[in-house]
Amino acid sequence: MRIHYLQHESFEDLGNMEPYFRKQNYRLTSTHLYINQKLPSVDEFDWLIIMGGPMSIHDEKNYPWLIEEKLFIRKAIDSGKKVLGICLGSQLIANVLGARVEKNPYPEIGWYPVELTKEAGQTTIGKILPQTQTVFHWHNETFQIPEGGIRLFKSEPCPNQGYVIDNRIFAFQFHPEATVNLAKELIKNCAKELEGSKYVQSEKQILTDKSKFNEGVLFMEKILGEIEKTF
Repeated sequence: MRIHYLQHESFEDLGNMEPYFRKQNYRLTSTHLYINQKLPSVDEFDWLIIMGGPMSIHDEKNYPWLIEEKLFIRKAIDSGKKVLGICLGSQLIANVLGARVEKNPYPEIGWYPVELTKEAGQTTIGKILPQTQTVFHWHNETFQIPEGGIRLFKSEPCPNQGYVIDNRIFAFQFHPEATVNLAKELIKNCAKELEGSKYVQSEKQILTDKSKFNEGVLFMEKILGEIEKTF
């Protein structure tokens, strides 16, 4: 398996996915867009993963590489690749497929539950994921579901928390890849966003219960295992 991932900041990496992929002996390559690394040919990978980042998908003026990245994501989709988007990645996929990405009514940061939708039962992945799962969030914007997409998860502050298209494109608004280190790095680099509003937890609330990160590993492994079956 050849996996290529797009990273938007030094502190938002593969998280708990990396040890899983290393154990499987998959070939991992990456493009670190924040240091202007070049994108590969889509022929060089089987599976594209698009990570999170603190920027908006609309912020092309400050991050001009977003323009080329969007074209690249569209090309990967049109080439029939498997695609997984997380947080910003899920929004980028939605955007290139013509769906709106806009401010969520509330910022959502910390550990909050998501719930499977009724329509998720129509999908293979929806049948193997738990009905509710407490997951790690860090986002201010959200996506509308692209045409042909099936909504997977919802939550009280954010109705669209995930979708799947053609059992090939998978997107999650939350961070199933979160590790303790990733959360600490987000807190360190994006501390000003911890403003204490309704769905924003404190650093202590985020980091105190380490068992949540362990549960997240098992949840992420279910997601990755189901995507692997589609190859």
